[in-house]
Amino acid sequence: MRAPPLRVLTAALLVVLGIATSAGAQITVAEVSARRDSLARRMGDGVLVAFGGRTPVSDFGPFYQIPAFHYLTGFDEPDAALVMVVRNGRPSSTLFLTPVDPRKAFYYGRRPDSLTVVRTLGMGARSFAALDSSVNDLATTGLPFYQLADFVDADFAAEDSLTRGRAFMRALAARHPALVVRDAHPLVDALRARKSPAELALLRRAAEISDAGHRAAMTMAQPTKEYEIQAALEYAFLRLGGARPSYGSIVGGGAHGTQLHYMRDRGDVRPGDLVVMDAATEYEGYAADITRTLPVSGTFTAPQRALYQLVRDAQAAAERNSKPGMSAAAASDSAFDVRERGLAALGLIDSVGADLDLPWKTDCTRAPRSCRQAMFWMIHGISHGLGLAVHDPAQFYTGSRTFREGDAFTIEPGLYVSTDMLAALPGTPRNRAFIARVRPIVQRYQNSGVRIEDDYIITANGLERISHAPREIAEIEALMRTRPRRLVP
Repeated sequence: MRAPPLRVLTAALLVVLGIATSAGAQITVAEVSARRDSLARRMGDGVLVAFGGRTPVSDFGPFYQIPAFHYLTGFDEPDAALVMVVRNGRPSSTLFLTPVDPRKAFYYGRRPDSLTVVRTLGMGARSFAALDSSVNDLATTGLPFYQLADFVDADFAAEDSLTRGRAFMRALAARHPALVVRDAHPLVDALRARKSPAELALLRRAAEISDAGHRAAMTMAQPTKEYEIQAALEYAFLRLGGARPSYGSIVGGGAHGTQLHYMRDRGDVRPGDLVVMDAATEYEGYAADITRTLPVSGTFTAPQRALYQLVRDAQAAAERNSKPGMSAAAASDSAFDVRERGLAALGLIDSVGADLDLPWKTDCTRAPRSCRQAMFWMIHGISHGLGLAVHDPAQFYTGSRTFREGDAFTIEPGLYVSTDMLAALPGTPRNRAFIARVRPIVQRYQNSGVRIEDDYIITANGLERISHAPREIAEIEALMRTRPRRLVP
């Protein structure tokens, strides 16, 4: 039957189903169905088995669906599985549902039943208890199987090996030794990499809300603790409709700002220090990712200003090289080159092209820049995809590795300088000579972390920046001058 658009479903039903909708944008049931059709065409004949997330057992927190499962079903209830049988390129999809215990329903709410799923999502529905026998029968048909593993984030897929879905598929393969089981993630990732107009609209809203959080942090009374800034950021996210932070909010003052994924957020922020705020919201399932670096006092010192402007110039260079048809490598290389030249001018590296024996594994032949002295102060890449996950697939990850319409991504160059970092270098003769030369200069920039990150999409008109919190030095200092005085008890 023809699936209805989400906008015609009642508000109460949407709450029961947990499907994303917003005033300005929505993912329709028809769009989700088209995703399965597209996947079916790429699979050919075969059987897809995908598991959603489990009911949380670590605490009493809310349930959030696994992104890949959400992408193919729009179903955001726990303890479900999807089986899609494709024959002659035509898919037949069934959700296997776990009913909630009647008493627990008073605590956590009812779940949609089979009839509701059939009527509203256009898929078949059965009890989860029937999954094992159904899949066993399909395993005797000779069709190849495609597994969509139930890890939450691809960054941690290798460690996420004990989930229900993985255990289920291992047991199935053991019962059917001749069964062919393929990884469905490359196929699904290729679909997720190109964002639809509705997805782009939700990403714009996520970035807009995240901008408001960063402005709130810039205009709060001068803080003394990292968690005060975290509170200002996340309050704005929730107040404007964000569901939760896209990731653990990173608020690092002073030395903590040189730790890339510092999330403790309990330390002091002192006048004279920089504070790195890497924080954004998830809106209707779609994640923004924004970073700003502020002077706690409201004014950058001369050394801080020099580092900050280097990072901002690197971001601008990458923006100029992030247009449709352009190479993602060109964007990354241009941002590296700007920072390397600047670091040489500041005396933090010996020269452009100078190498170092870095404390992590590098392949200097295949990637010469990875062994440069400049890389030691940069550490990370400058871009990743955005979408249902904060590190989402992007089209420039594969194939020609060029930016294409429908890409959504970040540009986030950084520089991190501290004498503690020097202690991590292996004690080779080359490194000891480098440390002796730069240590006095490093002291001038001691404990300075600078990262500037914005969100972008590629449209038919070219590159569009969708995050707009102040990022120029003059803009930040002007806005911070409007802060109220801190009330001292």
